[in-house]
Amino acid sequence: MQLSSLLDELHLSSSKKPLPSPTLPPITELLTRLQEKLIGASSDSENNTLIGRVERLFQIADPDWLFPEASQANQDAQREDAQREDLQAAYSSLVCALIGCAALPLCEDDCSSLPASAYRSIPCRAEPVCAALSAFLGTLGNTGGLDVLLLAVAPSICVFAVTHFQDQAWTSSSSRKAAQRLQEALLRAGRWRDSPHLLMGDVSQGEEEGEKKKKSRGIVGGILDVLQPQLAKDSWHRCEAVKLVFAWTLLQVTRPALSPHLPRLLPPSLLFNDHFRQENCILGVRCLHHVVLNTPAADLRQFNRAEVIYQALFKHLYTTEADVIQPALSCLSDLLLVLEKPPSSLAPSLSPRKPCRHDDVLRLVLTHMEAEHKVALRRVYASALPPFIDRMGMAVCRHLKRLERVVLGYLEVRDPPEETSRLKILEALQKTIRTAWPRIAGRVTLLLRCLLKLLLDVSSDSQLSDSVRQELMNQTTRCIKQLDGVSQGNLQPLLLQVDSSCCSSDVLSYLTKITTTTDR
Repeated sequence: MQLSSLLDELHLSSSKKPLPSPTLPPITELLTRLQEKLIGASSDSENNTLIGRVERLFQIADPDWLFPEASQANQDAQREDAQREDLQAAYSSLVCALIGCAALPLCEDDCSSLPASAYRSIPCRAEPVCAALSAFLGTLGNTGGLDVLLLAVAPSICVFAVTHFQDQAWTSSSSRKAAQRLQEALLRAGRWRDSPHLLMGDVSQGEEEGEKKKKSRGIVGGILDVLQPQLAKDSWHRCEAVKLVFAWTLLQVTRPALSPHLPRLLPPSLLFNDHFRQENCILGVRCLHHVVLNTPAADLRQFNRAEVIYQALFKHLYTTEADVIQPALSCLSDLLLVLEKPPSSLAPSLSPRKPCRHDDVLRLVLTHMEAEHKVALRRVYASALPPFIDRMGMAVCRHLKRLERVVLGYLEVRDPPEETSRLKILEALQKTIRTAWPRIAGRVTLLLRCLLKLLLDVSSDSQLSDSVRQELMNQTTRCIKQLDGVSQGNLQPLLLQVDSSCCSSDVLSYLTKITTTTDR
């Protein structure tokens, strides 16, 4: 189809006859009228027809007419800034109008999500938009000297593609494929290697042999500009896709590219973290953890940011949802290293050591562990305990009474089929004995009684697999061996009195592995 015939079909020519190419309208005028038609379309069928013709326009039109900036760049080095800005504004407006044809409906409040039926028409709207934008990017990418124009439209296109290539209620398999093709077209147009390169650009390249290499610019700042109006406290929850696009963007930006954008990345993450809906809360914790891991400690401590994050995460320790507590504890563990030195790294002092945030977290965790009966939560707490004891070092002595009650309580309760809680508690006990062995001597009898009972129970538990039973008995034997070392070998005469009348041959074989070697 000739361009003049296409313009005539679009009713954009000044006469009823097809226009010859010399009388083509200025591209900025054409783009403005296309935008008006897209916004004013009265039905989906009219919109889809118009979008299809826009796609053909980018496929068959002369690039020198579509992008006069590129042709001027080859002829006139002193391009007019006003003309360049007008062209960028016209293309940006057209891209926004195309994207608006597949805009998601908004929720009326933050208490519930829209039903799937509300998104029923979105996939069939998104597919032609993806095709038109892909055609635009294909022509733009093959035309040199248009980096500024590409950077102007890339953020909006990327937000649209990310919105529609995720498996959500507003997408279908075909619309997701179309959005994925659009994302690939965007990467090709800007010669970006992958999505992180698209977002961050060449952050590691510097001067080489006295000449500065040409760097690819990232668009994370532009994406945040697009999302910012929708990320306000009272409006971010109205569009389901906003939080997903924000999280997709944040989780791919690493150091050192993250720090310059921290003032705009941190507030939305805190908003998600504070939301009452569990999925939003978990997403917020993931975002905060990524920020903690990819931001220099000095930047986090600046303006008291680390303390704000700490308070936002600490309150999650009072919830009863394992899916929230597990990532919150993991994030807190990394954040505490930003806020203070780990107690195990502090030099011994004659003066009493002041309690710190590590103590606050461990004290609250142990308190909750004592009364916890939910299996999922017990596993989360038990898994978090060993690395925390490593972090505490000798400072764990401040919590030995609570820790002892937790160990005794958790070893008495089965946790089939993997026995995660018991195994992690045995690991925590070994670390405690190794670290605080002078304070364990008075607790040897109580702990030994519990460990021997555990050996007997495990050896006779037919519901356990052989591998789990063997691991439990091995870990229990190591704990008894450590207690024997703490007691200067005084347990061995007692253990030698155990015979086949007291326990099975399996238990006896494990007890014989305990030697006079002490572990402190």
